[in-house]
Amino acid sequence: MDNPPPPPPPTVGVAVFLFKGKSVLMGRRRVPHGDSTFAVPGGHLEFGESFEECAARELKEETGLDIEKIEFITATNNLFLDNPSPSHYVVIFMRATLADPDQIARNLEPEKCDGWDWYEWDRLPQPLFSPLLNFVNTGFDPFPKCDQNH
Repeated sequence: MDNPPPPPPPTVGVAVFLFKGKSVLMGRRRVPHGDSTFAVPGGHLEFGESFEECAARELKEETGLDIEKIEFITATNNLFLDNPSPSHYVVIFMRATLADPDQIARNLEPEKCDGWDWYEWDRLPQPLFSPLLNFVNTGFDPFPKCDQNH
């Protein structure tokens, strides 16, 4: 009797909330997991990389933007069981600001994203990528507390 293959191990993804005022940078995904949904920039954590290094690298690879003040927000546990190849992602949510506020986001991976734009937090585009939707549904506010007083 053959045993079924073991499930794949969880994968770690890093997602980055990049802020400009009360807006966040988002793009529409063009990849199997979450195709046509909106998400913040991010990608897979590489061996030996810190969350901050991954956030800066992924932002640069996807948008050409340089970021600073990179900090951890939270982590979410995400199962994709309805996909042809089920997967399990632990998503590390980070936040950051532009190193130079005059930088313009470019779509450097058009095969993975339709393009980047700024969206107000209380008017996010729909539909949202499920890990982001799960995060938003917790009611957690990703904006730094010091910005809310100004």
